[in-house]
Amino acid sequence: MTSSLRVAVTGASGRMGQTVCAAVEAAPDLELVARIDEDGSVADAVRAGAEVVIDFTRPDVSPDLVRQAVSAGLHCVVGTSGYDQARLAAVSEWLGERPHVGVVVAPNFAVGAVLLLRFAQQAARHFESVEIVEMHHADKVDAPSGTAVATAEGIARVRESAGLGPVPDATSTALPGARGADVQGIPVHAVRLRGLTAHEAVMFGGPGETLTLRHDSYDRESFMPGVLLAVRAVVDRPGLTVGLDALLDPA
Repeated sequence: MTSSLRVAVTGASGRMGQTVCAAVEAAPDLELVARIDEDGSVADAVRAGAEVVIDFTRPDVSPDLVRQAVSAGLHCVVGTSGYDQARLAAVSEWLGERPHVGVVVAPNFAVGAVLLLRFAQQAARHFESVEIVEMHHADKVDAPSGTAVATAEGIARVRESAGLGPVPDATSTALPGARGADVQGIPVHAVRLRGLTAHEAVMFGGPGETLTLRHDSYDRESFMPGVLLAVRAVVDRPGLTVGLDALLDPA
């Protein structure tokens, strides 16, 4: 019989952490060996014999937990927001000292959200205008969401390669924040509302038409298939993998 992959979860007492723990426990090929709260240490995972650490903590504590895990030779699956290019570069540097270790950092683990990002990049070269609205529950601590930032960055890259200029906007006066955040030239608007979970709409516009791509997560369960996919894949993917997209269509 093949042995189960041993998993530790950091941020285990949070809402996402609890859902992740339940998903790992329900998976026949995985074994949850450590639940680590934010005041815990990766040493707890090492002592428990973990092979993979799943991190759903906070942007201010996650990088140090990942650094500890990589240093200890543990693979990581990271769902915490806040991993900009500087933080990703730091992760790559840590991995340079542990070439056998893999880290997957994904702004969103919902398969539908990952496909939305892919479809948005396909559409980006065909429309003059684009704006993003992301909507999350009122307890989310960062804005805009990591998913929306990743979507905007991907769209911006495609627009640049297609030779498109700035998104047209004749606004000359506005209240601060009225036009949202500027992410590489793409307006991103963040809504925080009790009753929401995680939602994103990407709106494209051209002469006489609009196209709206939208994804809605109504429950944290929607992220679990992607999390488990990453856990199973990371042990065979040394180095840094950013986003779930590469794992959906493996070579």
